[in-house]
Amino acid sequence: MAVQKGGGQRRRKRHLSAQEKYQVWQEVLSGQGTQREVADRWGIDRSTVVHIVKTAREGALERLAASRPGRPGKSAVELALEDANAELERLRATITEQAVELHLFRGKGRWD
Repeated sequence: MAVQKGGGQRRRKRHLSAQEKYQVWQEVLSGQGTQREVADRWGIDRSTVVHIVKTAREGALERLAASRPGRPGKSAVELALEDANAELERLRATITEQAVELHLFRGKGRWD
């Protein structure tokens, strides 16, 4: 797929590897040029650079949020699952306690 550029030039769509995307992000982050300059240097559209920077930032923030001192980091999904399982266990204990209280309050009924 080709992209139409001003002046009638056509640029082929370029697919970057993960390592190349990381290098693009590093160039923008270290101020080696504006996003437009980095895009031109790599032969990609500026919106691609914007997307790479946004994705790298979100990924970095997610991993930093999941990082805990003294233990391996867990993803946000793993942390949310742990929280949900803890809440489920708390609710089970509450229901069991209420069932016992109800049984003691009403007494043992007939089973038929």
